Amino acid sequence: MKPEKKYMQIAIGEALEGITNGHGGPFGSAIVKDGVLIASGHNKVLANNDPTCHGEIDAIRKAGERLHTFDLSGCVLYTTGEPCHMCLCACMWANISKIYYGCTIEDNSIIGFRDEKFDRIFGGREKLEGLMEEFCREDCLDLFKKYSNMSHESY
Repeated sequence: MKPEKKYMQIAIGEALEGITNGHGGPFGSAIVKDGVLIASGHNKVLANNDPTCHGEIDAIRKAGERLHTFDLSGCVLYTTGEPCHMCLCACMWANISKIYYGCTIEDNSIIGFRDEKFDRIFGGREKLEGLMEEFCREDCLDLFKKYSNMSHESY
């Protein structure tokens, strides 16, 4: 399975919408199945006062609604930042087949997010060989730079 940049661009577009409107951090996601965009979403932690409404979670919820199922087997997720443990586990519960992420956990921490702290506590990513792959990092780093240069609420 070869990743497609157009889907990461959709995830980046979602993230830009979110940060422009003050919804939360620069995290957007797109879910694709059989070459068809199923759903996209972005971080809405601040907009919804919901610490669980990360970009991946927003997209997973929308994909489940659209497909009328909790089982997203065969779906691929594109996301601007390497998933935190909560989102990674949500992807696994949903049976997402592959995750392409832009920025790394380390990049997330540079812009003020605590993913690295939880990664040290829970670890285990090395056991997920083949599930996640870095993709379009430079494009997502540009997004993170835009976010860093904006006035935004830290959380």
